[in-house]
Amino acid sequence: MQKIISLGPARGRLWAGLTTLTLASCSVGHLPKLDEGYYQVVQTNDSTLTRAVAAVPRHRFYIEQQVDDTLLLYRPAKVPGPPLRYGLHAGRHVVLLRREFDFDIFTLPFKVRPGREGVPTQLNTNFNAALYVGRRLDFFHLNRHRAPSGRTAPLIRNVGLGYGLFTGLGSADISPDLTHGHATVDYEGFVLHSGAAFIYDARVFNVGAAVGVDRLLGVDADYWLYQQKLWVGLLFGLNLN
Repeated sequence: MQKIISLGPARGRLWAGLTTLTLASCSVGHLPKLDEGYYQVVQTNDSTLTRAVAAVPRHRFYIEQQVDDTLLLYRPAKVPGPPLRYGLHAGRHVVLLRREFDFDIFTLPFKVRPGREGVPTQLNTNFNAALYVGRRLDFFHLNRHRAPSGRTAPLIRNVGLGYGLFTGLGSADISPDLTHGHATVDYEGFVLHSGAAFIYDARVFNVGAAVGVDRLLGVDADYWLYQQKLWVGLLFGLNLN
């Protein structure tokens, strides 16, 4: 027989605070239904569910959403027991976390380079592209929403965050002033860039911040002021997985 549970007091004030802040401060997406898969219960206002989750700390549940807006939480194989059954209803909620590997292609519309050797801070808008590999964290806040008419409907809000490393190819403006006079003309040189990024999934597109370094290719590489010097930038991308 399946165990019936309802919602109650909060578990994990840190998770609750972080999750609430994230969902409130970002323009979250709304999903019609939760995809089946492995999730971790990170916060709820149900004491019974809290105790059930405490029995399998740090483990994920395989979760299915039934047609009657009920979630079935299947326990890990090493923790025997029937699935937990949780019905979505107004005033009660659960926050789930799904972790995934992430692979994206990004463009960097601009880079900000700090001033060096008398050259002021630069805003570069040259072409830049990068391959990104990292960790993706999706938070799902599930409850039932009550409309002014009194009717209730399931509400699933989702926000995706990620962090990882990137590498790619781009271009940079090269001139005599930026190479201690070694370059004889102004031109755009090829650069290899790499670094770390933090991304936010807006569902239509990915946007984030990046910190990296460039390595100029060519005879002026050893004289370029920004060779392997830190820059910060903005990135946009398309989720490929």
